[in-house]
Amino acid sequence: MTFQSNPLTGDLIALKNENAIARSVKNIVLTVPGEKPFDPRFGSRITDLLFENVDEITAINIETEIRNSIERYEPRVKLTSVRAQADIDGNSFDVTLVYDIIGADIPAQQLEFVLQPTR
Repeated sequence: MTFQSNPLTGDLIALKNENAIARSVKNIVLTVPGEKPFDPRFGSRITDLLFENVDEITAINIETEIRNSIERYEPRVKLTSVRAQADIDGNSFDVTLVYDIIGADIPAQQLEFVLQPTR
């Protein structure tokens, strides 16, 4: 995450609309349950899955976990597709999410990121 400041006031720039929702979706996926105070179930168990074998079965489990967590915690979006592709050589998963923002007359949004285990 990068924080940008307003050059005139020095205040942090707030994310709006599509950018705020994209950041929220990614935060839901990358937050480990128990990290958020007062909501111990918030987040996803993705980090547990990253230490499993890098194969198609784990990719399917990652897709399911992402879908469940976003549907549970982000009511502003409707997922169109979730795709996790195993990168065996890189020991990672390439994730692509496509979603529609509910109530906004804009095209479907696509969010891509790489999941890899960190120790």
